[in-house]
Amino acid sequence: MDSYAIIGAVSILGACLCMGIGSIGSALGEGQAAAAALTAMAQQPDEAGRIRSTMFVTLAMLETTALYALLIAFLTLYANPFWNYAVNQ
Repeated sequence: MDSYAIIGAVSILGACLCMGIGSIGSALGEGQAAAAALTAMAQQPDEAGRIRSTMFVTLAMLETTALYALLIAFLTLYANPFWNYAVNQ
């Protein structure tokens, strides 16, 4: 197995792990935030509009975790500095 295959395999494995862990964490956080918001809306129906708008802002902030994981996965795959090192040797 040459160095290109090893670097490619490790890059793909790292991107998969990054997306898997980042997506699971983001999904669990969004689920808990939505559940808490729905519980609050059930207890205080008069404040449902404010709770809903706050929930959407919170979900958008939580979604950035998955987007950062996607960015890191793309950097691992397409901007990998070890490719240039292997090519230059």
